[in-house]
Amino acid sequence: MQSRAIRMLGPWVHHRRLCRVDKHSVAGGVAIGLASGLIPGPFQILSAAILAGLFKVNLPIALVTTFYTNPFTIVPLYVLAYTLGSLITGESADDIDMPELSWNPLQIIHTIRELGEWIMSMGPTLVIGLLLQVALFSIAGYGLVRLGWRLCTIHEWRKRRERRIS
Repeated sequence: MQSRAIRMLGPWVHHRRLCRVDKHSVAGGVAIGLASGLIPGPFQILSAAILAGLFKVNLPIALVTTFYTNPFTIVPLYVLAYTLGSLITGESADDIDMPELSWNPLQIIHTIRELGEWIMSMGPTLVIGLLLQVALFSIAGYGLVRLGWRLCTIHEWRKRRERRIS
């Protein structure tokens, strides 16, 4: 017996392109994962899944790619976003006060609240920087996957040609 949600999403969830491994689907999955990875908290996976379904790109790649953000990388990534945003808004990037975060599992709620307050204190400069960072990361990820795919294809063509000649 399937749940009602699975029955409703059936055609979408079982679409053949969501697990296809080709240059378009994988590159699109990487781009979506890189973009969704900058969304705070548990919404990364949800947004990656929704976007992968909308654009019909590789869902597992999109989900796994979001994991480049984690408790150790999120603060430097947000500082980078603020710095990018400050280039556009003209606000000084030197005024960033890094939060003192403790990753004690017993105080996780307190840590999340401190991180949220720190993010909110940066306002529009951070939002602009995050949008720019999403665009840059997505375009770079898509382009690098396509380039890598092309280089592997050329390499395979050359190997095949050499085998035929010898």
